[in-house]
Amino acid sequence: MTHQIPRPEVALTPLSRAFWTGGARGELVIQRCRGCQAWLHLPRGRCPRCGSGHLGFDATSGKGTLFTYTVVHHAYREGLILPFVIGLVELPEQTGLRVTSNVVGCGPGDISVGMPLHVVFERQKDDIYVPLFEPTS
Repeated sequence: MTHQIPRPEVALTPLSRAFWTGGARGELVIQRCRGCQAWLHLPRGRCPRCGSGHLGFDATSGKGTLFTYTVVHHAYREGLILPFVIGLVELPEQTGLRVTSNVVGCGPGDISVGMPLHVVFERQKDDIYVPLFEPTS
């Protein structure tokens, strides 16, 4: 799937690899504490809830709700096609579990807080898949 927003290149790290590569399987993968089962995004070395270092990565449902958003009308770098939407998407797996991403598949005027979304992926290169969200019909 290709969208109109040129994106910066992603650099894989041991902590970010699962998030950026899960799209190859169609999965939005988020870090999860094996001690208290809390979901953690952005990934880190220890759970902020229980302090456990026993962490893993699990697939989510891929569903979400638009918590808030902004419409970008000013090109902050060359090559951007305007306007586009940056959304903060809350995932149903845990209250407060949110992912920042682009909202695609509709115009900025069709977006509203609380709208149901689902993840889609844009292949960037090799094994990197950028998670984006579009409205659920």
